[in-house]
Amino acid sequence: MLLSAIVRTVDFCIRHVWGVIVLALFLAATSGAYAVHHFAIDTNVNNLISRDLPWRQRELDYQAAFPLSTQLILVVVDAPTPEEASAAARALASNLSTKPNVFLSVQEEGGGSFFNQNRFLFLPTEQVERSTSALAGAAPIIRVLVKDPSLTGLVQVLSYGLEGVKVGRITLDELAKPFAAASETLENNAAAQPHSFSWDALLQGNAQPSGQRRLIAVVPVLSAGKLEPGLKATDAIRRSAADLHLASKFRANIRLTGPVPISDEEFASIQKGLSLNSIVTGTIVLIILWAALRSLRLVFAVVITLAIGLIVTAGLGLFVVGPLNPISLAFAILFIGLSADFAVQFSLRYRAQQYLSSDLREALLEAAERVGVPLTLAAAAAAVGFLSFTPTAYTGLAQLGKIAGCGMIVAYFFTFTLLPALVRVAHPPGELKPVGQPALAPVDHFLERRRILVISLTVILLASGIPALLHLQFDFNPLHLQRENSEAISTLRQLSKDPALGLNSAQILARSHDDAVAIANKLAALPEVAETRTIWSLIPADQDKKLPLIRNADRALGSALSVVPRASVNDAENVEALRRGAESLTTAAGTADGQGAKAAKRLAQDLTQLAVATPEERASATQGFIIPLKMDLADLREALKAQKVERASLPENLVRDWVSQDGQERVDALPKGNLNNDETMHSFATAVLVAEPRATGQPIENLEWAKTMIYALIEAAAGASAAIAILLWIALRRFRDVLLTLVPLMAAALATLEICALTSFELNYANIIAFPVLLGVGVAFKIYYITAWRKGETDFLQSALTRAVFFSAVLTGTAFGSLGLSGNPGLSSMGKLLALSLACTLASAVLFQPALMGRPRVRDSKITRMT
Repeated sequence: MLLSAIVRTVDFCIRHVWGVIVLALFLAATSGAYAVHHFAIDTNVNNLISRDLPWRQRELDYQAAFPLSTQLILVVVDAPTPEEASAAARALASNLSTKPNVFLSVQEEGGGSFFNQNRFLFLPTEQVERSTSALAGAAPIIRVLVKDPSLTGLVQVLSYGLEGVKVGRITLDELAKPFAAASETLENNAAAQPHSFSWDALLQGNAQPSGQRRLIAVVPVLSAGKLEPGLKATDAIRRSAADLHLASKFRANIRLTGPVPISDEEFASIQKGLSLNSIVTGTIVLIILWAALRSLRLVFAVVITLAIGLIVTAGLGLFVVGPLNPISLAFAILFIGLSADFAVQFSLRYRAQQYLSSDLREALLEAAERVGVPLTLAAAAAAVGFLSFTPTAYTGLAQLGKIAGCGMIVAYFFTFTLLPALVRVAHPPGELKPVGQPALAPVDHFLERRRILVISLTVILLASGIPALLHLQFDFNPLHLQRENSEAISTLRQLSKDPALGLNSAQILARSHDDAVAIANKLAALPEVAETRTIWSLIPADQDKKLPLIRNADRALGSALSVVPRASVNDAENVEALRRGAESLTTAAGTADGQGAKAAKRLAQDLTQLAVATPEERASATQGFIIPLKMDLADLREALKAQKVERASLPENLVRDWVSQDGQERVDALPKGNLNNDETMHSFATAVLVAEPRATGQPIENLEWAKTMIYALIEAAAGASAAIAILLWIALRRFRDVLLTLVPLMAAALATLEICALTSFELNYANIIAFPVLLGVGVAFKIYYITAWRKGETDFLQSALTRAVFFSAVLTGTAFGSLGLSGNPGLSSMGKLLALSLACTLASAVLFQPALMGRPRVRDSKITRMT
C-alpha cells in the first residue's frame, strides 16, 4: 500500500508538473515570508539548557534577584600610570552617564567618590600607618609642590632629597628609583612622546598592573532580537573614548569584556566570512552534484528542490520552536546534507532506470518503486533519531531535533513530489552507459570472499580502542568556544588572574543577614575557598584605629595642602633651576659607580639637556610632572576627609549589587589556586556545592553543564536506538536484519568516539550535535543497504546505490566540513567532528555492512542489479 501510494503520487506529479511547481513556489513564498517576519535568535547561551533543572532554577533565581548581572559590559581602562588611568576612567564614566537612552547604569568599580574618599580605610591598618606617617613626613615637600608647581619647585624637592643624602638620612641608591622615573619622563617628552611622572606609584608603591587599570561597569540598553544586541552600546563606548581623546590625553587604552561583549563577539565571529564560505561551499556542492548526476538539468532539479525545501523547513522550524539558538542554527546544514542524500538516491536510481528504459515517465515511476520503501524507512528513522533529543534537558539540541525532524518530513515529501516534476520539466538526456563503478568489482569480491576477516579486523580494531574512551575529554565551558585572541575573551582571561576581582566566584542567595554570615563562615572554612564576601565586606575593619591615623595626617598636611600657589615662574628661573639641579646631582654622584650614582648622572644629563631646549619643550616637560601631581593632590585632599563607613552610609548603587529588592543578600565565594585551571575550578565548584547546595555562578554552571549534556547524550542515544530499532522491526520483521542495520551504526559511533579520545579531540556543547547527525545519516545509509540486500542485490560497491551513498556523504561532508574553516572555535569543532563522524559512517556502510550481511538469503529475479 505504501509503495503503491508513492508510485501514484509520483505519477500524479509528473502529469501535473506546473500545478506541483506552482504549489511548491507558493509554499516557499509563504514559508519565506513567515521566516523573515519571525526570524529571531536567542543569543543567551545559558538558554541552551532547560530552565526546569534545579541548578538552572538557582541560576534564574539569582538573575531575578540581581537582573543586571547578565547584562553587563565591563570597560577596562589601561594607562601607563595610575593617575592617567583614573583620569581616563573618570572622564569616560562621566561621559557615558550623560547617555541614559544607551546606558541604564554606569559605575566605576572600586572608584567614584565613595572609594576615593575612603581609600585609606580599605587598606590594612599597618599600611595605613605607614602611608599616613610617610605623608606627614613629606609635608615640607608637599608644601613646596603646592606652592610652586613648576620646574623650579621640582628642583627644590630634588635638593631636599640630596640634602638627606648629605646628612645620612637616606642613601643615594634609595633615590635611584625616583631618579630613573624622572629621567624616563624627561627623555620621553624630549622625544615627542608625552609621558607622565607617577607620584602615586612613587609614594604609594602602586606600580602593579592593577594599579594602572580601572574598571567601569556599564549596563546597556540591549537591542532585543538583534544578533549583536549590545553592538549599539559598545559602539557608543568606543565612540566616546575617541571623542574624549583618551589615547592622546591620557595614553589610555580601553577594552570591553563581560557577558554582553562576549555574546556579541561569538555571533559576530559566526557571521564573519559567512557569505564567502557559503558561496565557496555552494560552488563545491554544485560541482559534486554534477559529478554524481552528470547532467546539468538534473542538478538544476535537485538544487531547486533543496532550496524550496530549505525555505519551507525554515518557516516550519520557526513556527514550531520560535527563536533559534546557536545550536538550532545548524538545521540548514543538516537539511542540505540529508535532503541532498534523498534527492541523490532518487536521481541516481532514475538515471539507472533511464539507461534500461528511454521513457522518462517510466524511469521516474520505476525509480520511485525501487527507492520508495528504503527512503521512507530512512526518513522515518532519521526523523525519529532527531526527535529523540526533544525530551532531553539540552534545550538547544532538542530544538535542533524538532527542526531537523520536521526537515526530514519536508525533504521526503519534496523528493517524491517536486523533484519528479522538475525532472519532467528539465527532461535530462538519456543515459548512454550503466550507472555504477565497475572498477570496484575486485573490492566487492574481496569483501565477499574475506568477509570473516573484515568482520574480525573491524571488531579487533574497535575493541582495542575501547580503553581509550576512559580518556575521552569533555569541555563544556562556553568561554572555551570563543576565539582566544578576541578582545572580550583575552581581556576576561587576564582579569580572571586577579583573585581580588572575583570573576570566577560562586554566588549564594541568603535569605537574611544572619543566613549570609553563616554561609560566608561555612564556605570560608573550605580549603578550596580563598575568601568569602558579603555586603558587610564593604564595611572596612579597624576603622577606630585607622580614622585617628588619617586625622593626624590631615592635621599635618592641612596647611601644606591649602597653600596658595605662587605666580607663574618665568622661563629664565626654570633654566637656572635646572642647571643648579644638574650640578647638585653630579656632585652627589661623584666618582661612585653604584645604582644611585648612575641614576643621578643620567638625571643630571637630562636636566642639562632640558635647560638648553626650547621654552615649549620645558613647558611640555613641566606638564608631565605637574598634571599628575595635581590629580594626586586632589585625591589626597579627598582621602584625608574620610568618615566612618556604616551600613546605612553605603551608596545605593553598591547596595544594589549585594542586596536584592526583596531583601536577599548575595554571598560570594572566591576560589583558591590557579583560576584558569579547569581541575582547580572543578574541585572548587564541587566543594562549594557539597557545603552549600544553593550555590550558583560560572564555576557551578560549567560543572552542571557537563553533567547535563553528557546525560542528555546518553538519554537521547538510548532513546533513539530503541525507537529506531522498533521502527526497523516493524518494517523488516526480522531481529537479525535489525541488528545488521544497527550494529554498523553503533560501530561508526564507537569509532568516532575512539578517534576523538586518541586524538584528544574534546567534546563540547556545539560539536555534540555530530551524534544525532550520525544517527540520522548513518541509519539512512544502513537502511539503503539492508533493503537492497533483502531484495537479493549483491556487489554493492559496483552499484549505483554505493555511488549515491558516496556522493551523498561527500555532499554532506562538504557542507559540514566547511564549518571547520570557521573562525568561531565552536563552529569549527562542530564541523570537524561532523566530518569525522560522517567518514566513519561511510566506511561502516560501504565496507563493514556488506561484509557483515554476506550473501542474501534469496535473490529476487525481478530485481535488476544497478550496475
